[in-house]
Amino acid sequence: MDRPLDPHGFQRRGVLFVLSSPSGAGKSTIARMLLEAEPDLAMSVSATTRPIRPGEQDGKDYHFVSLDKFRAMVAGHEFLEWAHVFGQRYGTPKAQVDAMLSDGKDVLFDIDWQGAQQLFQIAGGDVVRVFILPPSMEELNERLVRRATDSAEVIDARMQRATAEVSHWDGYDYVLVNDDVDRCFRDVRTILAAERLKRSRQTGLIGFIRHLMK
Repeated sequence: MDRPLDPHGFQRRGVLFVLSSPSGAGKSTIARMLLEAEPDLAMSVSATTRPIRPGEQDGKDYHFVSLDKFRAMVAGHEFLEWAHVFGQRYGTPKAQVDAMLSDGKDVLFDIDWQGAQQLFQIAGGDVVRVFILPPSMEELNERLVRRATDSAEVIDARMQRATAEVSHWDGYDYVLVNDDVDRCFRDVRTILAAERLKRSRQTGLIGFIRHLMK
């Protein structure tokens, strides 16, 4: 008699899990919590032309590249998505994502609505898009002020951009309000778990069904 297949270990396609939000709404905090809680999830590290900030590490926080290098990567079709943000360029290298998926990892993206849209156009059903809203724009402004990392002019620019970003909420699969970071994290983790279990991603399920019906 054939040995039964593992009913809980089906081979599946990886999830490209996107978190987006206006600056200060909490996506970076939730992304960090998610990576700590989910060993099979790996962070996509973007390439950027912006200068490195104190405490950041090249290759961990971002791949810091020159404008000429970034342009060459665009010309060589090396990005899954890329965009201009606050005068700088950010992009997701294809090779890195392919390597993580080949290693059996799901991939987490901390990108804006433009990047999420581009990624969905390329990868379609493998992409899950989650948008995180602040409880109010007043609260968002207060969070940016409390961070004390930007000038008043930069904060004003971020608030203007936040309004534009929120207008694209309907381009996402899930929309959450982050008025409690722990609850928002639980909701994000629940979404990831459910998406991993979708029948369309369980590529090994057909073999199990065939074995079951022998």
